[in-house]
Amino acid sequence: MFKDILLAIDGSEHALRAAIKASEIARMDPEAIITVVYVIDGTKSKSDMLSEGNKEAVQEMRLRKLRPTEEILKKQLVNFKVELLKGEPGPEIVKYANKQHFDLVVVGSRGLNGLQEMVLGSVSHKVAKRVECPVMIVK
Repeated sequence: MFKDILLAIDGSEHALRAAIKASEIARMDPEAIITVVYVIDGTKSKSDMLSEGNKEAVQEMRLRKLRPTEEILKKQLVNFKVELLKGEPGPEIVKYANKQHFDLVVVGSRGLNGLQEMVLGSVSHKVAKRVECPVMIVK
């Protein structure tokens, strides 16, 4: 039923639970593939560079956020690929999902930035409102 699945992650615990749920769904169809999307927030790039010191350290920090998700998907023996996007997470995920015509988008209910979620609205809420396919929000 769901062959092309988009999994949006940010390194949070909710994103890891979303990865588990996405892998369970993907295991129902041997041809299913999960596209893991991690959005590099342009507003955080400068602060990441200042805190980490150089581009290589920043890239390693980003890859560390991806590793737990990759480990879950490998352990579940599902097909997956990783896409790194740049920009504001909500709009970038929506744009990518609608352009690629996924069957399902899976996202955690909350991310790493609690203040932004309370003030501006959560990424998961923006995705659910604007993506043109079914969206599963995992608590």
